Amino acid sequence: MNGGLLTALIFLPLIGALFILMQSEERAIWNSAFIFSLLPLALSFYVLVEFNPNVADYQLAEQYDWIPAFGITYHIGIDGISLFLVLLTTILITLSLLYSGGGDIEERPREFCFFMLVLETGLLGALLAVDLFLFYMFWEVMLIPMYFLIGIWGHGRRVYAAIKFVLFTMVGSLLMLVAILYLVYQAHVHFNRTSFDLPLLYEVPLTVNQGRWLFAAFALAFAIKVPMWPVHTWLADAHTNAPTAGSVILAGVMLKMGTYGFLRFAIPLFPTVAVEAIPLFMALAIIGIIYGALVAMMQPDLKRLIAYSSVSHLGFVMLGIFALNPEGVDGAIYQMLNHGVSTGGLFLLVGMLYMRRHTREISEFGGLWKRVPVYAAIFMVVMLSSIGLPGLNGFVGEFLIMLGAFLRIRLAAVFAVVGVILGALYMLWTYERVMFGPITRAVNETIGDLTGREIAVMVPVIALMLFMGLFPRPVIGRIEPSVTAMLARANVTQARLELERRPNRLAALSPARQTPNREPEMAAPAR
Repeated sequence: MNGGLLTALIFLPLIGALFILMQSEERAIWNSAFIFSLLPLALSFYVLVEFNPNVADYQLAEQYDWIPAFGITYHIGIDGISLFLVLLTTILITLSLLYSGGGDIEERPREFCFFMLVLETGLLGALLAVDLFLFYMFWEVMLIPMYFLIGIWGHGRRVYAAIKFVLFTMVGSLLMLVAILYLVYQAHVHFNRTSFDLPLLYEVPLTVNQGRWLFAAFALAFAIKVPMWPVHTWLADAHTNAPTAGSVILAGVMLKMGTYGFLRFAIPLFPTVAVEAIPLFMALAIIGIIYGALVAMMQPDLKRLIAYSSVSHLGFVMLGIFALNPEGVDGAIYQMLNHGVSTGGLFLLVGMLYMRRHTREISEFGGLWKRVPVYAAIFMVVMLSSIGLPGLNGFVGEFLIMLGAFLRIRLAAVFAVVGVILGALYMLWTYERVMFGPITRAVNETIGDLTGREIAVMVPVIALMLFMGLFPRPVIGRIEPSVTAMLARANVTQARLELERRPNRLAALSPARQTPNREPEMAAPAR
């Protein structure tokens, strides 16, 4: 009954993109793009309904021989780790197109809609791919439309930002490709079978040095995409110069491809090295949390401020991932969704303000609450969601991450709290400067409040914030089985024991002292 459902979900946007190329009238272009974004959105909700929360493995899977001579298959599936990221992608693409059709994009709307829908196909394909060659193909497909979205419809130094984005990402991607090919070669050596299929590659035995080099290649590619400190420098330029829809998708979904990559590939493929790297990645995550918050606080540009806040928020996600316990990883995935909703909403609101004033400088505003009360009220809800107010979505993810980090390395949780305080400080201070006080510029007296279309864009965002903040169980309940299976597949307990048995081990590198009774019972993976 569900055969081909995920294939339709991936490729319907691509069909829509090709259909749009045949349109010439502007309104028909926007209507067609919106309709073709609604189709995968509807399918993603249907997948959510059909998804069995008690099954940890891939569901609705499809697998066909594609290039048998090289062991390449068309293998896709969905589990609890990717389920809500798929849903988030389809929601944000639809809202971005709805917003952009209201006047934000005035030139070349046909090409803009084409690239947005091609980007959706790349994102969904990467999230659903189970074959590593297929994943890498979709991973690279994502770059092309985002390059053009920034370079053509962006602002300021848009070409520079687009090229910088591609160069940073491609450096990591090429190293990951080399690692993938070497891993496939090792599968051929040990199993006498050439295959890019992920379940088989999980079982490839590797030496310590092989695992370290391969993990480093995967980790660098994913760390650049996150982006983690210190490979984050492309992010602010890309966000600041991208069109609003580009910033929403970049922050809401594309950054999550890095954190998703750690969960799906880097950690379960190389578990012993991942355990060994826990102190390093938790330290980098803490630096990113505090550094991102401090730099965001000093930004004069609203969009750049939100961009650096993403460095801080994604630091929390990485902290939860490398806690490598159910609490931390559940919280990390939940926070990935929260960040997509909250930061996507912030970029939409900044875009709405930019359309009215053609500036994003904080000093150009003040007293807006008097002129645009609906906008100010919605901005306040989204801002409070971003800083993790209890009752809104951000709180749940941060709480679980803090718990996971505390159970792993207590000092890391202490430093992370500093990041929470700084995050609240710079967001509240920014809101106060923009919304309260006297109206500082005469032109602000003429600003109009939100239109019906803009309210329609923001209502689903706020609804998601409230639902995820008040009723987290339906989401976490579907995430948990796949997270437990991932930790079991990674065999964290066995990896820790192997690390402890190594001679000349530094005691501080072992997480065993931190949580001797928090790891779930896990059997060794079948060989």
